[in-house]
Amino acid sequence: MKKLVSGHARFRQDGFQQHKPLFDELAKGQSPEVLFVTCADSRIDPHMITQTLPGDLFVCRNAGNIVPPQSNDAGGENASIEFAVMALGVKDIVICGHSECGAMKGAMNMEGVTSLPHVHDWLHYARAAVDTVEARGVDDADKLMRVTEQNVLLQLQHVQTLPSVAAKVNNGEIGLHGWVYHIGSGEVTCYDEGSKRFVPLQERYASLM
Repeated sequence: MKKLVSGHARFRQDGFQQHKPLFDELAKGQSPEVLFVTCADSRIDPHMITQTLPGDLFVCRNAGNIVPPQSNDAGGENASIEFAVMALGVKDIVICGHSECGAMKGAMNMEGVTSLPHVHDWLHYARAAVDTVEARGVDDADKLMRVTEQNVLLQLQHVQTLPSVAAKVNNGEIGLHGWVYHIGSGEVTCYDEGSKRFVPLQERYASLM
């Protein structure tokens, strides 16, 4: 806690004053253009990875960057996504996984998380990714990364089951993006629909550079 308290003191003295005009605007409301769904892992910082400022991203975080499919049960993730899409009008949705993801390791070994009943139930939303990779006979050395990538694609499918998202995707009002952040290198790879593989971010978005 000491680090948090002293850090806030430095923020009030330096960071807040540096961006005072921005915070004056943010105090009136928010208008982010991107919904960023990523893992709750402490090593992931969406704003640092993308070098964005407060107000730029609407961030949803949970174990495994999971989006439960549409159901009659109210859920925090889907409520947040619905709010971002319908109330805030975000233009893009990014599902971002990451290397060495503990949630994906758990999904690959469900017996190992039986002592964590809520985690065990939650990871069932990622099991189809594991099944897909195992059906392809991927080498063990690559398996975790392939599951991580496949889970990103699975959650992109799930998010499109939400009526609020599906309608805007069909109308071309929202873009969907699948990313994987590689902690050791700082690189982000992105799913490219044309080649059906994950490629470096700069290659995928060359037209925006």
